[in-house]
Amino acid sequence: MKWSIFPRRFGFFPYIFLIYIGFPVLYLTRETGVKQLIGYGMVLLFLVTYRQLYFPIGKRKFTYWLAVQLAIVFMFSMFYHLNYMFMGFFPANFIGWYQEKTAFRRGLLGLVCVQITPFIYHVVQTKTFFTPAELIYFVPFLIIILISPFGIRSMNRRMDLEKKLDRANQKIEELVKREERVRIARDLHDTLGHTLSLLTLKSQLVQRLISGDPERARIEAKEMEVTSRAALKQVRELVTDMRAATMAEELPQVQQILRAAGITYEYDGEVDFSMLSPFTQNIVGMCIREAATNVVKHSKATHCSVSIYLSSEKMNVVVRDDGMGVARNKLFGNGLKGMEERLALIDGVLSLSNNNGAVLEIAIPIVIKSRGC
Repeated sequence: MKWSIFPRRFGFFPYIFLIYIGFPVLYLTRETGVKQLIGYGMVLLFLVTYRQLYFPIGKRKFTYWLAVQLAIVFMFSMFYHLNYMFMGFFPANFIGWYQEKTAFRRGLLGLVCVQITPFIYHVVQTKTFFTPAELIYFVPFLIIILISPFGIRSMNRRMDLEKKLDRANQKIEELVKREERVRIARDLHDTLGHTLSLLTLKSQLVQRLISGDPERARIEAKEMEVTSRAALKQVRELVTDMRAATMAEELPQVQQILRAAGITYEYDGEVDFSMLSPFTQNIVGMCIREAATNVVKHSKATHCSVSIYLSSEKMNVVVRDDGMGVARNKLFGNGLKGMEERLALIDGVLSLSNNNGAVLEIAIPIVIKSRGC
């Protein structure tokens, strides 16, 4: 395994935070003697803890390195300068990684003690309270440090939820495919097995009759033709039944995806799509599913609505969320590009806009399927 300073999956994020290590190093240049040397040693140890906390080292070791990091921040803030309390941004980030409530609360309590105690010590030592200018300087950053673990924890939980949702969707797809294979095998056996067995027996009979009773052989051959045409019809019906899910079947799946991600769902519009061809329903259903997946992954929304309206000439589909909207440079991403390519097969048009969130609209001309299809 190739050695690296930080895990590659985090990208440049860990390196960017290293910039802030420059501030305690700068403050240490004002110290002298043993105090300065101890300070540099603690900075180096702090860097070690910072690197170790990014690696999956187990809960106990993670807590150990985090405790060392908190202790270094505490010692700097108490015995060097109160400005060192700003190093608390580092452990605050890692405290947010705890998934268990008990561990998270203990870490947060430790952070509160590390940040508040130096303030009390400063008042006791100097016997003077902070001036308004000092309070304006310290208090906002202190509040941000103390609430940042909640934001980090919420973000990590959302990312974990998205991963679990992806795994669940993959599992569902695998189960659906497995079930579909079983159904196809069962249908093939039930619909074609007996027919093919009958054709085999008749072909053997024709071979025996061809020389002794040609007329009977001709009749049997004719019956074989009729039977084979019936078998061909059965195959066509089976293939038709193997089509993708209809829109009426797809919409509950969309609802399940959204609600699994904690996003409320609302549907408005038609419930009968029988006037649409199976091919059109297949494409529109896949587009709605893709839109719902994009809402879960990228929108940070809490609510999503789907509206479908049919007229004699066209169908309008609107997927709306209350999330962060869509940037123009993401208008034709891979998912939306795939949707456009599918819709092009049925002359559909896709548009994306911002209106208190993202609004995806699909317009499709209606082609009434014939009775004989």
